[in-house]
Amino acid sequence: MIAQTIQLALAPVFMLVAIGNILNLLTARLSRVVDRARALQEKYAGTDGAEHDMVVLEIRTVDRRIRLIGQAMRLLVLSALFIGTTVFLLFLEELLGAEVRVIAAGTFIAALSLLMVGLVLFLRETQVAAASLRIPRDYLELDRQI
Repeated sequence: MIAQTIQLALAPVFMLVAIGNILNLLTARLSRVVDRARALQEKYAGTDGAEHDMVVLEIRTVDRRIRLIGQAMRLLVLSALFIGTTVFLLFLEELLGAEVRVIAAGTFIAALSLLMVGLVLFLRETQVAAASLRIPRDYLELDRQI
């Protein structure tokens, strides 16, 4: 019977691996965004006029990205904890004969829900990042022929 429980626990464990990979990706993105935030903070005091406004707009975007990544990471860590709880409950049921399948199903559903919301936040962060990378229309000079 323990072999069957191990097989049953494999799907949640694969989810843990996937969440770990996503967290690794988010950590790398956060690191780059934080580096950019520090560079912008150094630049902030030395600018004025339109250049200052551009720095402030970028700082706001970077701040939003940091918040979105942080929220996504928290939800993914919570999802991983729920997956760990699910696996724990599956083994607890096998070893002690306790009827906890309904609770295990609930923790797995909670883990999936948290994972999906975390992925939506990750998607939103990538959208914010892509929007901030767009070239301003003024630089394109679309009104003249080249």
